[in-house]
Amino acid sequence: MKYLFIVQGDGRGHMTQAIALSEILRRNGHEVVEVLIGKSKIREIPDFFYEKIGAKVRVFDTLSFSFKKDKKHIHLLKTILYNITPKRLRKYKKSIEKIHRRIKKNEPDVVVNFYEILTGFTHLRFSLDVPIINIGHQYLLKHPGYTHGKGDGQGMMFLRLHSLLCGVGATKTLALSFYPLKDYIPERIAVVPPLLRKEVLNLKPTKGDYILGYMLNHGYEAEVRAWHAKHPDINLHFFWDKKDADKEQRIDKNLTLHTIDDEKFLNFMSGCRGYVTTAGFESVCEALYLDKPIMMIPAHIEQEVNAADTASFGGGVIGNNFNISVLLNYMETKENSDDKFRKWVDSAEETFLRHLTTLV
Repeated sequence: MKYLFIVQGDGRGHMTQAIALSEILRRNGHEVVEVLIGKSKIREIPDFFYEKIGAKVRVFDTLSFSFKKDKKHIHLLKTILYNITPKRLRKYKKSIEKIHRRIKKNEPDVVVNFYEILTGFTHLRFSLDVPIINIGHQYLLKHPGYTHGKGDGQGMMFLRLHSLLCGVGATKTLALSFYPLKDYIPERIAVVPPLLRKEVLNLKPTKGDYILGYMLNHGYEAEVRAWHAKHPDINLHFFWDKKDADKEQRIDKNLTLHTIDDEKFLNFMSGCRGYVTTAGFESVCEALYLDKPIMMIPAHIEQEVNAADTASFGGGVIGNNFNISVLLNYMETKENSDDKFRKWVDSAEETFLRHLTTLV
């Protein structure tokens, strides 16, 4: 079968999920004919995506977040106002037309949408006649058996609306989950394992002498530096996606900042003592698979849900900021995980092939 991917390019998770699925499909005789990826004003599409996805990539403009002065947390009102300016709306109109044009040109059997909101708007505008399969952890919010993210705050309502618009026109929704749940037939939601790439599955984890970190928003840099100044003997390696930053910035012998490099990041993940992150779903799954102690500092409502979910089954600890002492204390008490999560992840290939080749 022929598949066309549409990927949200904000953060690392949706891109690595797309890479993992493209590997599964090609390994089983299917084809990814083209990949469309949405680029926001604040992110760069990393080189590893172009190198690993295995198909022609076309970029389009998509919605962007606006942040508070601290450069850490999303400013909801500014985000809305920025994205509804006439200039931005004209860009999104062109993107919607481009998505429609590429679907018509490639004639895929299935469109796979990795949580890109303009896919939903494209269906609203053009009534796409091709099956659409949506993939994302966020769709668990519609599952009655999922106990997290049930609040009615402003951020939660915005997240539900965003997920609703991303899912417009879906033939089937695949909700990525840390653990099995029954499928929710009324909403055509199938609960599926995380999508981890073969590079992760093949790693042999070791316990090195450093803490690994990933900070999606570079406003956290000051917190990391402040903690490091008080604990200069703890070896830290942090990855970030700050524009125009050096690929490797060595602050001193025990603090190094790296721009996003997928293979390099996984190598560091494999050998770290512990992992601190802003709680993106994908990297938390990678750390869980490798049985690494995890500390999560959520930057927005979606990550708050991820963090609460992970902590609920003992997968990690939640912090309010990059006070890495919380992780060090947690590491002293953490027990080794059982194999349930690894077995769940290892079932992904068979599960996704079944859902992507059977569209009922």
